[in-house]
Amino acid sequence: MISTPNVAGILVVAVVLAKVCYSKAASPHSFWKFLRQKAALVAGRALPDFAQLTGFPHPKPLHSFNIAHARPRPYRPFRWEYHQNMSLKKLEPDYWLELESTYRDRITQRRQIYALHGKRVIDELPGSEAASKELMEMVIQYLCLRYPQQFEFDEWSSTFRNRILGSTANISTVHPLVFLLENVPEDFLITQEDADTGLYTLRAAVSTSAVGWNIGQKMGKPLHEIHGPVPDYKEKMAFSMDRYFSKMPCDKPIQRASWGLEIGEPLYLQMNEPEWSHRQHQNPDLLLSDIHMRVDWQTLRRLPKSRAIVFNFKAFFTPVTDFREEPFIPKLVLKILLEGKKAIMEYKGTWHIEHKVIPALREWAKEQEDKGWVPKDWQERTLNEDPFYPGWEKRHSNPT
Repeated sequence: MISTPNVAGILVVAVVLAKVCYSKAASPHSFWKFLRQKAALVAGRALPDFAQLTGFPHPKPLHSFNIAHARPRPYRPFRWEYHQNMSLKKLEPDYWLELESTYRDRITQRRQIYALHGKRVIDELPGSEAASKELMEMVIQYLCLRYPQQFEFDEWSSTFRNRILGSTANISTVHPLVFLLENVPEDFLITQEDADTGLYTLRAAVSTSAVGWNIGQKMGKPLHEIHGPVPDYKEKMAFSMDRYFSKMPCDKPIQRASWGLEIGEPLYLQMNEPEWSHRQHQNPDLLLSDIHMRVDWQTLRRLPKSRAIVFNFKAFFTPVTDFREEPFIPKLVLKILLEGKKAIMEYKGTWHIEHKVIPALREWAKEQEDKGWVPKDWQERTLNEDPFYPGWEKRHSNPT
């Protein structure tokens, strides 16, 4: 129930805004929408201003964004010399949550995966509820600011409208993790500091993009146990990552990427599923056109109120045949596959496609040298354009 002072405040705001809107000839719809926003603010129903709380800016709006034609940026996070490290970069405010033309299919796929796998896809531990709600609110604010034609949030009624899917959700009743599953094609893992150990542990998650693992195996564990299978993590990264999490500020979120080479486009794949056996042998009849690079574009940020740290990532798939037209990429990837550290390459699991990809990369690398795209004496190294490649803007239009 709204208190009497709040009712009075709402009425005062309404009268003032009515005069302002009348003087500026605003439409009745615009006035009504604006009034509801201000009334929600007075009544304490408005979303927090997360840019103000975090010190990290809001995204710029894409007013002419067309989801049907939107393409993701061509992430090519290849590094040489290839050492296992976090390779952290500052998060770009406009690309925390990147939507593109696969949006509808991915949301449908996420729902299907959840229906099949349940708690291995969405789970939480007691004490994480406030962080999940805060994350949902931050996501809603971001989506509505970045994609104003696709999403709208009525703060007075707590109703989120998804115009892409033609759906609505009342965020006062929907579970935050289910909301994220059904509206954002990203996985979110929420970590919180353990009061006894001081280490950050996984406390809540929605993850439909896991290959070779699931959140049921990770829930409640600290970072060094979550990353147990990762080569060199314990020896080279565990201490620094624990320290990084403990000191991470709200205004310095980061981004990074991991990559692999896959047959098809496996979004969620477990070791006990039949498709996993493809990784155990090299199929001589495998078509090059069936091989894709998978990039998991990842971000890490601290929530300002709960102080939880959220790790989120989205899987992008690109046919390896695209590399043929991308300067320097074939030669750089070839170097990594042939000379990358054995433990890291085994962890990536690329062996099952190398018999097809390596000969193609050799051919394309020579072709690019013959065309003059790549100097013949070029020594493989991380590109200046990392995580992209030279000239990528000309081939990939912005999502507008």
